[in-house]
Amino acid sequence: MTARGFRRIALGMTGAFEGAHMGHADFRVGGRIFATLGYPDGKWGMVALTPEQQETALRECEAMSPATGAWGANGATMVRLSEIDEETLGAAMTMAFQNAVVKGPTRSAAKRPRPRR
Repeated sequence: MTARGFRRIALGMTGAFEGAHMGHADFRVGGRIFATLGYPDGKWGMVALTPEQQETALRECEAMSPATGAWGANGATMVRLSEIDEETLGAAMTMAFQNAVVKGPTRSAAKRPRPRR
């Protein structure tokens, strides 16, 4: 997997958009971050899983590891891009995206006018 592939998968989620957070790209839906890319060395991404989802993912995929500290304990899961295949990343990204959607939009995102189609 490449950073370009990670970005393509993230932006393929309905309503997802790219922003920036703490010096690296992030991917959001409803203002909530569900994935980040390029931290700390450009060879990693992160997907925001639940702790239960993370536990399963870590058992099934050596290319994933918990983020450090409280973030990791809460499900933030690091993904080594060079070692993960597209299908596995797609499944993890879908879970992270769905987790963000279930939480609903952030207060600031909820106040923004909705784009017309």
